[in-house]
Amino acid sequence: MSTAGGLQDALSGLLTVAARAGVAEDAARGEALSLAAALAESAPGAPADWAKAVPGGTTQDFFDAAVRGRRWRGAPTAVLTELIANSSPEKAAYAEALAEIASAACTLGEPTMRVVGNASVAAAAQLQAAGARQLQVGAITPPADASHAAPAPAEAAASAEAVETAEPAKTVEELLGELDELTGLARVKQEVHRQVAVLRVEKLRTEAGLKSPTITRHLVFVGNPGTGKTTVARLVSGIYKALGLLSKGQLIEVDRSELVAGYLGQTATKTAEVVASAAGGVLFIDEAYSLTAGDTGADQYGREAVDTLVKEMEDRRDDLVVIVAGYPEPMEAFIAANPGLASRFRTTIEFENYTDDELTDILTGLAEASDYELVPESLDKFREILVATPRDSSFGNGRFARNVLEAAIGRHAWRLRDVTAPTTDQLRQILAEDLTDEQIEDEDQGDQA
Repeated sequence: MSTAGGLQDALSGLLTVAARAGVAEDAARGEALSLAAALAESAPGAPADWAKAVPGGTTQDFFDAAVRGRRWRGAPTAVLTELIANSSPEKAAYAEALAEIASAACTLGEPTMRVVGNASVAAAAQLQAAGARQLQVGAITPPADASHAAPAPAEAAASAEAVETAEPAKTVEELLGELDELTGLARVKQEVHRQVAVLRVEKLRTEAGLKSPTITRHLVFVGNPGTGKTTVARLVSGIYKALGLLSKGQLIEVDRSELVAGYLGQTATKTAEVVASAAGGVLFIDEAYSLTAGDTGADQYGREAVDTLVKEMEDRRDDLVVIVAGYPEPMEAFIAANPGLASRFRTTIEFENYTDDELTDILTGLAEASDYELVPESLDKFREILVATPRDSSFGNGRFARNVLEAAIGRHAWRLRDVTAPTTDQLRQILAEDLTDEQIEDEDQGDQA
């Protein structure tokens, strides 16, 4: 349906901002392409269009990039996180450029309505994190035909206005306040508060010349997907910085694919480089047990990554915190697999599944952050969907709520496709019919009749 021109132009703009901010070109390019792939993943023909913007890119490269970029559909990217941590004057401009990347993703292949929703939520997440003005939902172009959603124009995701003045660093109390405002997570909040109290007193005792036991700051987060582990990790990184325990406070989120290389000997270098990028902040390793999983224990590559990680944690113990996360039982096996891990990860925080009321609050909050409003009937429909959804280990919790919203935003755009001058309420309100495909299916049947 389209070419990669939109993505190439957006990428060029982002690299210009990255250069001004002193960001390595490869890092900026890599995460931008990963974000675009993650947003356009469901669009037919998107891999081919995406590959046009990547010299030598293949369909497999597209899907590999999509896996890496999924985490940024609802959270700031790694480079943006570091720019924010360093109070870079380019943080808002970089967020705007990422919003352009999100918009350009809607020009890849033949976007589904989910792509439009993905792009809207992702753009809002980048802009909000950098303190830029929120996405203007009225700028999104509704779908052009009956089978696919039309791409959002570039200006839809880039209606941000940079904040020129640097924001003051947040205090421990402010960050704990943000933690307390999160939906649910009562036990998590209690444990983080306890950790802060212990570390604060330890720091004061050291400053007073008193002896203090060595208290490990590294953490294990266990729980099902979408239970807020990354969000809490980001707050922890800020809290540790505010306590003076970390110099920067950025969060670098990785998984096995970003630690393990294709050949033995290269993994140690790759892992060390990742840890170096997290120095001064928090390294968050999701599904960490994948490094030691298997019928016969860790493979050689995973073992090399773990051994390197343990060494780097020791070498950088004064200015690095590592948080490992995953399902409860596999994480127990992961920690037990290496004596170095067992001695460094002594605190485990359990993240419980959200209740229906909490998931409804999360959905409402996500909608408000993107300048949408869920009418009462749409909330009732969401509760019906929750009742009918199995809650096994694959249930996405907060991610489920986000996915529902992303799909609803796409259907909302489709519903307004023939409205020439929609009102502000029409542009903002998500109706019950936007939460399912029933209306679209009825229209398709009517067309066929």
